[in-house]
Amino acid sequence: MLVRLNWGRHVLELDVPERGMVATHRQAPAPPIADLGAAVRAALEAPIDFPPLRRALTPDDHVAVVVDETLPRLGELLPPLLSHLQSAQVKLSAITLVCPAPSTGQPWLEDLPDEFQEVRVETHQPADRRKLSYLATTRAGRRIYLNRTVVDADQIVLLTGRSYDPLVGVRGAETALFPTLADQETQQALVAKLSIQAPGRTISPLRQEAVEVAWLLGAPFLVQAIEGGDGEFVHVIAGPVESSGTGVKLLDARWRLEVDRPADLVVAGIGGDPARHTFDDLARGFLCCARVVKPGGRIALVTDAQPQLGTAAQLLRETDEPALGLKALLAEMPEDAATGFSWASAALDARLYLLSRLADETVEELFATPLEKPGQVKHLIDNAESCLVIPDAHRALAVLKKS
Repeated sequence: MLVRLNWGRHVLELDVPERGMVATHRQAPAPPIADLGAAVRAALEAPIDFPPLRRALTPDDHVAVVVDETLPRLGELLPPLLSHLQSAQVKLSAITLVCPAPSTGQPWLEDLPDEFQEVRVETHQPADRRKLSYLATTRAGRRIYLNRTVVDADQIVLLTGRSYDPLVGVRGAETALFPTLADQETQQALVAKLSIQAPGRTISPLRQEAVEVAWLLGAPFLVQAIEGGDGEFVHVIAGPVESSGTGVKLLDARWRLEVDRPADLVVAGIGGDPARHTFDDLARGFLCCARVVKPGGRIALVTDAQPQLGTAAQLLRETDEPALGLKALLAEMPEDAATGFSWASAALDARLYLLSRLADETVEELFATPLEKPGQVKHLIDNAESCLVIPDAHRALAVLKKS
């Protein structure tokens, strides 16, 4: 069976024997949105079970817009939202865009129209107590300290994507507040809750706590954007906290796939602009595959990326085996601990192979075998009893089909 797999801007054609091909089951993907700005405007005018956002605003309101910087095309997503806020007579000077740590430098600001270039931008600083406010104590007894600008705002708007995450299960919406904008001590304590388990159909305890925090803040307004492939979007929805579940369902409809059985070899690709692909994308790709590979099997991730490596990657490179790398991550608790956890956990369960633009020595120090050319993947397939192919594994959730 001929299978085409995108890697970067390239396409790899794989001839997988039908007898060894592991079947997958997923919904037919929704078509990409043709006019992203129009989709945002429509979502704001017709939210889910809520009137247009502007009706909840007054000219004197201070608005905090929490921005998910992992979203592509922010220069198209933000202007309709800012214009909508201004239609309620909210001044641009009363709007603050709050971004999570660490800072990206906000290169997307240059893509905003001239009339929005002076919008105030703040990067969350979880270690600075002066930039935090005590909100409340949750039912579980956790004292919640959050970004001060967000706590003090009259209205909070969350502009986020949705993605699968080893800490909260499904990232985005309410989790953009907690734990993303929490204090450093809380964020570090939560590292121990990282899990390789695939998120289920029910909300995880930590995400449920994030929903509670959202309500304690006064029920923020959600704008959820569901990505398709390579910078495309397939859905934009808006609404109150209760609309979060709709975003999760739309994410699953696009990216959840069920697999008939574990495979000896999982071949995965990361398609699209390689300049946008991060080390976290690679780690998420490996983790996705690790859930459906046989114990001790092989995972081949095919990319055209040369991502920058953060603290977690450096910690892994300084250890001799994945188990020691996980131990180092739990001891140091860096900001990108989830990335290192995903990579090391996959390396514990399977032999990793990576085609990328990273140096061979670097790949080897990350417990993986470097591939020099795509043709080597075909050799791995020829020597595998069963094979599973997962496109865009950094966004996908692969789970074993229940019998």
